[in-house]
Amino acid sequence: MHVIAFVGPSGTGKSYRAIGVAKANNADAIIDDGLLIDHGKVIAGKSAKTEATRIAAVKHALFMQEEYAAEMKKALKKSRIKRLMILGTSENMAHKIAKRLEVGPIEYFVHIEDVATPEEMAMANRMRMEDGKHVIPVPSLEIKKQFSGYFLHPLRQFQKNLDIEEPDAEADKSIIRPTFSYMGEFIISDEVVIQLAIHEALKIDGITKINNINIRKTGHGIHMDITATLRYGVNIYKTCQKAQRTIRSVVENLTSVNMRRVHFLVKSLETGE
Repeated sequence: MHVIAFVGPSGTGKSYRAIGVAKANNADAIIDDGLLIDHGKVIAGKSAKTEATRIAAVKHALFMQEEYAAEMKKALKKSRIKRLMILGTSENMAHKIAKRLEVGPIEYFVHIEDVATPEEMAMANRMRMEDGKHVIPVPSLEIKKQFSGYFLHPLRQFQKNLDIEEPDAEADKSIIRPTFSYMGEFIISDEVVIQLAIHEALKIDGITKINNINIRKTGHGIHMDITATLRYGVNIYKTCQKAQRTIRSVVENLTSVNMRRVHFLVKSLETGE
């Protein structure tokens, strides 16, 4: 496997330009912020942007935790990647990532200054600092606040037991990692996230009905509360745990939404009589 690196200070637009730089340098896969992206699809890892603190995010991006490093090394060995491009804030960071993942050596570096003007880098930095916008180089989806208001406000009057309104909720710019795609920008409503969760939950043996779903947004992602009816006789704990893991995995993989929490409340049991 050949390895190159694309480097530049944080907030200068590396992830925004990653697809173009990878294509120009014949790289078929990218490592960025803890994710392995192959031909526009996340095939391994979890975004460092899901971490609650900046220090934790940096450690995540550097694969300092053994479990993250092991998962990524396994995915790289199974892949058919011919040329890998590592994104980093410096050459030193890229070398550290390559060493942790046991790939390399890095053959050459592309610097953000090689592909972006000072004005473009300044604009990217303003988007990061003022709008809180981050980018991942995959075709994915952005949830806008006005869409969630349209779909969720009518539901909340029936779900006050599951949700506590945050007084400054309207000040949130976005609930997920805003993303760039060479195909343009997509918008997805919260109703789509809800329907994905319902669809996956009802595929699990033992869950007979989803009574309601409420999602609450934070600066780090979505908190989802689900009330459900289960079939009498199933193992409630294991069934709910499976639903939590499945819903979180599917929603994150299909939408790039950060699922911070999935809570299950069993409302009733169905005997089938």
